[in-house]
Amino acid sequence: MLLNVVKSTVLVALTSCVLNAGEFNAQAEKDRIALVDYTIAKFKDADKNRDKFFPYSTDSELKTNIKKGVTFDELRMGNYAFSIQGQYSYNEINEMPPYDELVDQGADIYNNNEALQKCFPDVTIGGNYPYFDEKRKEVVSLTGAINECLTNAGQKAWNEKKGDMALFEAYIASETKNAEKKVDIKVSSADAAAAYERGKEYYYTQRGYLKLSCATCHVQGAGKRVRNESLSQLPGQITHFPVYRLKWGNLGTLERRMEGCIKDQGQVPPKTNSKEMKELLYFMAYMSNEMSVDGPDVRK
Repeated sequence: MLLNVVKSTVLVALTSCVLNAGEFNAQAEKDRIALVDYTIAKFKDADKNRDKFFPYSTDSELKTNIKKGVTFDELRMGNYAFSIQGQYSYNEINEMPPYDELVDQGADIYNNNEALQKCFPDVTIGGNYPYFDEKRKEVVSLTGAINECLTNAGQKAWNEKKGDMALFEAYIASETKNAEKKVDIKVSSADAAAAYERGKEYYYTQRGYLKLSCATCHVQGAGKRVRNESLSQLPGQITHFPVYRLKWGNLGTLERRMEGCIKDQGQVPPKTNSKEMKELLYFMAYMSNEMSVDGPDVRK
């Protein structure tokens, strides 16, 4: 039933054309609330919900590895919100987080760059990006804002996926987390709502030779296993970036992770600072509104 509600909400939103700013924001809120309710209901009791949500999962998986009663606040942890085995490994790794020294490096970058200090006098802004710039009529990502700041100061733009960009973003995420701030994405105009809708359309549209969408794995498929990993849920996906992935051996931005995930779907990903990518991240970020910023973090 809730899955049908989510699908219906998406279809209605995608066909909406002429709405005022308040109504657009209301539609985005309906999308978010429906998705959160669906996700929490899904993980209320996986074993009891097996016929509806987990028809191909084993008894062992449902009874011993998927936690019952996942809360809204826990969703920010990605698949560690519900994976008991995953949470055990996660807690072990976080006894000595591999990103701690990298956050310090990000702080050094900021403290030694006057341009960044002028552009970002308050670094507790990790939960406010991406945002829709009403003057420019486009979505601005944190990665894009940082590179624009650097180039305007005559400096070279950074790699948008790793290196100094990920280090500085880790510092921003850490300071935002320490300030106990939450994700706060605004949809305050018709143009912003149109950008949100395009991002949502990308997320729910099947593409590539595998005919998968982001939602195939992270809405309908959330909690299911693929290659011995439990798929994370859309609400909370962006709260913990940048992340230190054990697979990478270093920090990576949200754009880096999205590029890899879209490739895994058999698709050609949009460029990291393209309109398509920024609007996709804008939609995803809105779906995590009101959740605590929890980055940087570690993932496999």
